[in-house]
Amino acid sequence: MDWAIGGQVLGKGPTLARGTTQNGVRLYNERLALSLIRRHGSLPKAEIARLTGLSAQTVSVIVRQLETDQLLIKETPQRGKVGQPLVPFSLNPDGAFSIGLKIGRRSGDLILLDLTGKVRRKVHQPYVFPTPQKIMDFVAVELEGLLSGLSPEQKSRISGLGIATPFELWNWEEEIGASHEVLEAWRDFDIAAEIAKLGGWPVHFSNDATAACAAELLFGRGNRFNSYAYFFVGYFVGGGIVINGHIFPGKAGYAGALGSFPMMTPDGSPQQLTHNASLYVLENRLQAEGRDPMLLARSPEDWGEIGPALDVWLEQTARSLAFAAVATMSIIDFDAIIIDGAMPAKVRTDLVQKTRTALSRQDLRGLPPFSIEEGSIGADARAMGAASLSLFANYIIDRDVLFKEAF
Repeated sequence: MDWAIGGQVLGKGPTLARGTTQNGVRLYNERLALSLIRRHGSLPKAEIARLTGLSAQTVSVIVRQLETDQLLIKETPQRGKVGQPLVPFSLNPDGAFSIGLKIGRRSGDLILLDLTGKVRRKVHQPYVFPTPQKIMDFVAVELEGLLSGLSPEQKSRISGLGIATPFELWNWEEEIGASHEVLEAWRDFDIAAEIAKLGGWPVHFSNDATAACAAELLFGRGNRFNSYAYFFVGYFVGGGIVINGHIFPGKAGYAGALGSFPMMTPDGSPQQLTHNASLYVLENRLQAEGRDPMLLARSPEDWGEIGPALDVWLEQTARSLAFAAVATMSIIDFDAIIIDGAMPAKVRTDLVQKTRTALSRQDLRGLPPFSIEEGSIGADARAMGAASLSLFANYIIDRDVLFKEAF
């Protein structure tokens, strides 16, 4: 299977095909089995057959092959029922690995993810602003250490590397605080092709907020909903769209660009949601108080005690997100609005609660009931989403198939 980015083939990726005339069918069925097991945690062959409609013999062949490929492992037999004990199968964490690179406006992350979605190792690198050379040096230096704990066999099971980065990284000079020349260097820099030279793996590329949305769908609470809009509050707020159980990227990959959502200032001037609900706004407040704004990027999981600046930012952000949520629901009647961000879990919980309160003050006439839900991954979502791209490509089937089951 060839892998291409922007029309450029970057190499050969792993495939589940077996070299028979029915490779396509077998590939589909194997991914279906893997996806169902991922969704349910573990399943016996009889339950896989029931959920898929495949014959018991076909499922036995599929499971036997996936077990041979070390993608599945047997769990303890379930006894105490009539007949033979049922043997559940679960994903083998060591069955496949993927690498995720998040390029943010204030920090970069490099992670190693296993087949179950567990982060095996992570490297976090804060910076004032990114440059192509800074990112290339970061990956070149840290990649070996990231993989140092893997055996040669495990390294051979790396399925690919995904990159999650904001589109048009050269824009918003004023907000980022970098010079035009520094940011303009990104315009013609092919980060995917350059990263591919470092490891030889298939390379995937995605918008950072869309990648975060994919992580929530695959590893978080997103699998509870058939359709939802996803807001990720990072240095700039962004988002993603899930429809019928899978990511909707749009014609050019810009679907869910919720940071560009139009709003108005008190004097009636146009303004984007980015200027009302982003971490750079909080950064500016801290800087105005004479405090170090880089504390937000250095430790996204623990900001320490920020004080009144955080309280003001939370109220403003919640009001803006509530307004955007109502407008979003007027376009598509999603099951829910999910909010996550590069922030400590307690701050995220407070933000979601304040957004729910702000929503209660909105005019909701003509809209179906919907909920504001808290995301579950946090600052790692973009890097995990980047890593998940190769898992989607190799081991997961569209989730609309899975929603045929009645719960």
